[in-house]
Amino acid sequence: MNNIQNLILDSHDLTNAKLEKLLSAACPKNIDFADIYFQYINSESWVLEDGIVKSGSSNIDSGVGIRSVSGDKSGFAYSNDFNFDNLITAANMSKCIVEHGQSRTIKIGEEKKIKRLYESVSPLDYGKDETKVLFLKNIDKYIRDKDSRVDQVIVNLVGVYDSVFVLNTDGVNVFDDRPLVRFSVMVILKVGERRESGSAGGGGRYSYDQVIDSKFGYNFADEALRQASVNLKAIDAKAGAMTVVLGPGWPGVLLHEAIGHGLEGDFNRKKTSAFSDLIGEKVASDQCTIVDDGTISKRRGSLSVDDEGCETKCNTLIENGILKGYMQDKMNSKLMKTSPTGNGRRESYSCLPMPRMTNTFMLPGNYESNEIIESVQDGIYAVNFSGGQVDITNGQFVFTASEAYLIEKGKITSPIKGMTLIGNGPEVLKKVSMVGNDLKLDDGVGTCGKEGQSVPVGVGQPTLKIDEITVGGTQV
Repeated sequence: MNNIQNLILDSHDLTNAKLEKLLSAACPKNIDFADIYFQYINSESWVLEDGIVKSGSSNIDSGVGIRSVSGDKSGFAYSNDFNFDNLITAANMSKCIVEHGQSRTIKIGEEKKIKRLYESVSPLDYGKDETKVLFLKNIDKYIRDKDSRVDQVIVNLVGVYDSVFVLNTDGVNVFDDRPLVRFSVMVILKVGERRESGSAGGGGRYSYDQVIDSKFGYNFADEALRQASVNLKAIDAKAGAMTVVLGPGWPGVLLHEAIGHGLEGDFNRKKTSAFSDLIGEKVASDQCTIVDDGTISKRRGSLSVDDEGCETKCNTLIENGILKGYMQDKMNSKLMKTSPTGNGRRESYSCLPMPRMTNTFMLPGNYESNEIIESVQDGIYAVNFSGGQVDITNGQFVFTASEAYLIEKGKITSPIKGMTLIGNGPEVLKKVSMVGNDLKLDDGVGTCGKEGQSVPVGVGQPTLKIDEITVGGTQV
């Protein structure tokens, strides 16, 4: 049984008749639509630093958000008190975007049966706390035994079980139970006075058994060690305009930030995006096809239904360089006279939904990765990024590489450090000349921020070549 049905609806006697009264109170006749979003979330986090548990926390939160929408205005109230009279008060508050309105009776729809992309299993039900701590300690010991240069190790394990229930005046009535786990490890190596770090991790919508009862954590430990070892040999990067090859997988975070946010519906409705009013226009090289796909089983960014109760889809955003569409929630799609795309997301019951990405990535092309590298006489191969920022109004971005190499005469040579990529998202897309056939999605660590809300997402891409982009470096 869904946590919300058991712990909230039944225990507080919130019958269908009472839920219909809540929807009716939130949606008089001059309100376009209203929805109610119940949430019960149970989470825990473990941090092991240098063999010692530095942090162990658990949290249970539950509540309900009630929204009334009229045009581009949203009235919203939320509560973690499930007393029916208090919820009616919240529903009346949410409709305060209009002064008055003739009441009407709303009937809730039949419960929607959805295709579930993950099992309804709580990671927190796995084993005892001691089992999780022992796993983290074993990872720490494995790393230290493997390399005598290890100076510091930080290992993190997070588990979340999120239950939601969405009702709205369009007849949506749907439950979803969402497991999520995330593992990460950071290693610092020291040689003389030089210290360099490497980090890796992954996760998805499943339970701890796929992490603890496998080589999952040890593989990422090896990867973090490898990155740190590479960085110990890295030389300073030079600056200038040059050809850059982006590796497969996590470098798709550049697409997410520099292009993805600009394709969210609200920015385009308000005409604050660099992609506003460009549907049907060429906005990228014909090598580029970019999708947002929330339907991939067990992926971190996937959802069986979004936070407005719409089933997620694979939405083509850019096809062969042509802008095809935006990511939409219910309100923006209505105002832009289009359809929701399953991208209505919110951080919690206390937040309004808005258009957000799920798993956003570029589809594969026709080139072998080695063919792309061999085509570059003098350039850079960027494999991992540690962070960046973007201005969605004009597409300007700055990204810092955490692992990158020189390309000299068609071969990958010395690792470099202190490299940044500086450019304009739409302009960079037009300079993509080769796209590999080696599409890879990230390992499941992405979190996206927007207007103060954070949600889990996925990114990805194949190897791709950008003919020219500005590179910042530290070489003097």
